[in-house]
Amino acid sequence: MRTGRFSDVAAEIAQRYSQSVSFDWRLYRHDIAGSIAHAAALAHAGILTSEEREKIDKGLREIETEIENGKFEWDQSLEDVHMNIEAALTKRIGVAGAKLHTARSRNDQAALDLRLYVKAEIGEIRSGLRSLQSALLHLAEQHIDVVMPGYTHLQRAQPIFFAHYMLAQIEAFERDADRLSDCLTRTDVLPLGVGALAGSTIVLNRTFVAGQLGFSSVSQNSIDAVGDRDFVAEFLFCLAMIGLHLSRLSEDLIIWSTNEFGFVEFSDAFSTGSSLMPQKKNPDMAELTRGKTGRLYGNLVSILTTVKALPSSYNRDLQEDKHALFDSVDTVKAALEVFAAMLPELTVNRERMERAAGDPNLLATDLAEHLVKKGMAFREAHEVVGKLIARASEKNLALDNLSLLEMQEASPLFGEDVTTIFDARRSLEKRGAIGAPSPENVAARIEHWRRLLDQTVAAGVPPA
Repeated sequence: MRTGRFSDVAAEIAQRYSQSVSFDWRLYRHDIAGSIAHAAALAHAGILTSEEREKIDKGLREIETEIENGKFEWDQSLEDVHMNIEAALTKRIGVAGAKLHTARSRNDQAALDLRLYVKAEIGEIRSGLRSLQSALLHLAEQHIDVVMPGYTHLQRAQPIFFAHYMLAQIEAFERDADRLSDCLTRTDVLPLGVGALAGSTIVLNRTFVAGQLGFSSVSQNSIDAVGDRDFVAEFLFCLAMIGLHLSRLSEDLIIWSTNEFGFVEFSDAFSTGSSLMPQKKNPDMAELTRGKTGRLYGNLVSILTTVKALPSSYNRDLQEDKHALFDSVDTVKAALEVFAAMLPELTVNRERMERAAGDPNLLATDLAEHLVKKGMAFREAHEVVGKLIARASEKNLALDNLSLLEMQEASPLFGEDVTTIFDARRSLEKRGAIGAPSPENVAARIEHWRRLLDQTVAAGVPPA
């Protein structure tokens, strides 16, 4: 690159500072695929002969094999993955390799590699989400009739099924999968062929190249194409949201695994001990996931900060997009893998959950709605039941241990049938609105997800 314009070599310290091959080498498959497609376009345009194109294809495949086998030597003085591969190719096949860079720039080449990488990782991460959803669904199926308290403000609120909680997590991760599909639409745009920022007088068939590389559309503005990293920021947001949902799931499981709750227990394989306290069994995999989410947020902020004030088209600042991108991808893929393996080994303590769900205060709303069904306005019923709870608390009694006379003093609408209210399973049976945790709804939603996930496995790919 420096031949011609520069008379002196770059300072060694500048080379070390500016090189990116130490981390962008992992784009090699995408870089080679892009070069093979570009060579085909050059051949169609008459720039390369068929023999030269065959040499390029063969040489690039050999280089790819060497990289995969760990035999390729990366040279930091060549700065990046693009120049390393091109230099190695030219050394092997001569002038044909030197022709390969015709009508392209490292600017559109870098944008291409990044888009191909993000496209591939979207598929990998969607697959990881499906594995996690399958693990969650298995827990729901195994414990479909286990009743537990639902919480708001970390206070017992109303009874739910443990399976309903698991299904809630599946819904959240499905939104993550949907977001990735949306992101794929804006990533799936070919930038190659726009050159540094204004194309080339050598006009290549970019639609042909898009077909070769599996892109569904071609960029329409050369300036925008080389400077656009929206798809990276959007992808990092998607990964941050996956981290958020994993972190919230981690928080619940961590709390539930304490002796104070005792609802679940992590297996020994996914727990750690204390260097000092022999009795400890710590949920470190969940805690680490909760902690790693902060890095995912930081990576998103990093790319947003990098691009927020860049002049139009390409600037070298954009080299810094890869650290954040690669780290977030690696972090999320590892977390999804750990959770998909950890959840099937989770022990659910049915007795502890159902004992906690037997708290009659969880049915206070049911008691108010019982009055509403008899004609009382809900706000009045809410006040009546609130006073009954206060009275029970003063007398150190459970709500269902108040006498019928005491209840009738609060409202004459209470009758003998009030005793039927204090049954969590009966309460859940009445919660039949769409999305509510009735046994029928939970079973139907489990069936829905089982059918969808089985279809995914049969197809071999996560559905878009």
